[in-house]
Amino acid sequence: MRALVQRVRRASVTVDGETISAIGPGLLVLLGVTHADDEAAADRLADKVRALRIFEDAEGKMNESLGDGREVLVVSQFTLYGDARKGNRPSFVNAARPEVAEPLYERFRARLSAPGGRFGVHMDVELVNDGPVTLLLETP
Repeated sequence: MRALVQRVRRASVTVDGETISAIGPGLLVLLGVTHADDEAAADRLADKVRALRIFEDAEGKMNESLGDGREVLVVSQFTLYGDARKGNRPSFVNAARPEVAEPLYERFRARLSAPGGRFGVHMDVELVNDGPVTLLLETP
């Protein structure tokens, strides 16, 4: 499982011109699922995201986690498992099929009590990156 985590001032997801989710300061998480992932991996990664100390404390050091007052927005992103090492057209064979990926995406989102995008549809994701701070997290 891969999570591209971005610290944001705000983020939103729009589908067919309608904003379906929006947050203020917090984290935008783009989540990819692969074949070997399971519920335990989703839980571990969600807990890691919650505990990340990437927000500035009173001294300006990245030392605080989400805590109260910060939000998370989770968007499914199968392209995180795209492989473009050969040729110019990425292969997505490492991305889990929707029947595997969607329940794990929903579990991850629920563990963080986070709003999300709409699985399997074209979305417009808008964000104001804060820092910028962007991390790629993976489960072993």
